[in-house]
Amino acid sequence: MPIAYAASAAGATLEALEYELGPLDETAVEIDVLHCGICHSDLSMLNNEWGMTTFPFVGGHEVVGRVRAVGSRVSTHKVGDLVGVGWHAGYCHSCPQCQEGDQNLCSQAQGTIVGRFGGFAEVIQVDAASAIAIPEGMKLEAVGPLFCGGITVFNPMLQFHLSPLSKVGVVGIGGLGHLALQFLNAWGCEVTAFTSSPEKAEEARKLGAHKIINSKDNEEISSAAGYFDYIISTVNVKLDWNLYLAALKPKGRLHFVGATLEPLDINVFSLITAQRVVSGSPVGSPGSIAKMLEFANRHNIETMIEVFPFEKINEALKHLEEGKARYRVVLSRA
Repeated sequence: MPIAYAASAAGATLEALEYELGPLDETAVEIDVLHCGICHSDLSMLNNEWGMTTFPFVGGHEVVGRVRAVGSRVSTHKVGDLVGVGWHAGYCHSCPQCQEGDQNLCSQAQGTIVGRFGGFAEVIQVDAASAIAIPEGMKLEAVGPLFCGGITVFNPMLQFHLSPLSKVGVVGIGGLGHLALQFLNAWGCEVTAFTSSPEKAEEARKLGAHKIINSKDNEEISSAAGYFDYIISTVNVKLDWNLYLAALKPKGRLHFVGATLEPLDINVFSLITAQRVVSGSPVGSPGSIAKMLEFANRHNIETMIEVFPFEKINEALKHLEEGKARYRVVLSRA
């Protein structure tokens, strides 16, 4: 039987667990897991911060693997294909959102690590629609984080038809932000990194930032008033969002992909008088993920990773939890 690394209770150490896969659904694929990124959402689920974790819990939703079996009705994949799986392991395929290509907004979408075993395992089974082909030539151990962190910052670029002439600010240069800098630079935008870590400034420039603003310096942020077309926040902490709103041009957009848990303190007049927009978005649809992979491959966009063997998964989780990751942690069997 295959092995998974499972937690028996909230916050528990992960231990090896044998499990049975069960029969393969006719519209599903079975995948041998080669690599799996660790996302902060895995930590949140491990600690049951969102109140929806079931135990034993097996995380992992940035999966790269090889198809080893296909369901009887699957024609899109074959044994041996290299594929990736992100936050969603399946969709209803019948709701208006699914029918319109917005499967990521399906209210019945199945989370890869919600009520099922994710990629901290040797083998997973998912809906064939959730397994996205990986373009030839991509560095496999670095691809997994694109299926969560990458698509999270790339999806709004597609959804809002971001102009390559846009002036864009990225708040937070971490697991999400370091990918946003690369995508936006390759898109053609003028990119500014908002970071509270001076030591990240030079690295941010190498990743694609044209300018740097100290996110702890309110005067420096205020000096950019009316400058940006689009600001994307990747952080999960409370900031003075009115400063960032003021930094937008009329009709500019402040967009959230970082899950800050505190309510937003927004000056409505800043929205009304300049017709600004505040918005948010989740991960992307299968079609959007495929476009992102093609774009990343064409422009040599790559996740900065630290690799751990699966056997050191608890060490890898601790490394992430302590904020030491630069910038994504990946488990690997290869």
